[in-house]
Amino acid sequence: MPELPEVETVRKGLEKLVTGKKIASVEVLWGRIIEQPEKELFELSLQGQKIDKIERRGKFLIFKLTDFDMISHLRMEGKYEFHESKEDPVAKHTHVRFIFTDDTELRYLDVRKFGRMVLVEKDKSNEYKGILSLGPEPIPEVFLLEPFRAGLKKHHKAIKPLLLDQKLVTGLGNIYVDEALWEAKIHPEQSADTLTKMETEALYQSIIDVLARAVEAGGTTIRSYLNALGEAGKFQISLHAYGQTGEPCLRCGTPIQKTKVAQRGTHFCPNCQKLKVRKSR
Repeated sequence: MPELPEVETVRKGLEKLVTGKKIASVEVLWGRIIEQPEKELFELSLQGQKIDKIERRGKFLIFKLTDFDMISHLRMEGKYEFHESKEDPVAKHTHVRFIFTDDTELRYLDVRKFGRMVLVEKDKSNEYKGILSLGPEPIPEVFLLEPFRAGLKKHHKAIKPLLLDQKLVTGLGNIYVDEALWEAKIHPEQSADTLTKMETEALYQSIIDVLARAVEAGGTTIRSYLNALGEAGKFQISLHAYGQTGEPCLRCGTPIQKTKVAQRGTHFCPNCQKLKVRKSR
């Protein structure tokens, strides 16, 4: 699934490609991609709309249009392709076509059909149910240590699934949780409320660091991810835990192990990331 760095990279690419373009028509080829309004009203409402800018909140793309916000969630394998001509052959798994007045086109493709689009009133995207419950973005200006520490103390659940639920901080998916926990030397099943002050500070810094480096690298290419310019991400060459099963830990040389935590494939160093038995703090 595209995570925050991949979605941010897509946003940057789309911003270069379609900002300022005016939509002549929209064709929805698979109606269930559109969550609201109904397919026909979605197509009609977007006619004549100009794309002013493209924002991101967590893993959601937000197209800021003349009169609406269009929210796009890529889910597992959704992606956008820009075409210089609307006459280009339409590839399999193309579900939405945005045709611009200059005859260029933006297409949404999704092999698994899990992605969704929602049209809401202008500047109301933050009230959308999927965005409303998100925690802060993982940047120091809004993601603050003390609220993060307090949030961890409220939960006895394992740290990995807690980070995946997007409420304490948004944007972490399976890949980057594994990487942040490896960097902070914390076992993925360690109870959140048993983390020490030093561990909490290390995890806080590692979340910011890992996601910032991944954004800079254009994300991680696992299977089919490409950005809006058709380019693969480069962060996979910097992975220390995720997908490294059997490879020596870069800190201690112990082979990286893979297990399941909360039904998710999870990678960790059994030497650097020991599960510690502690009472809730």
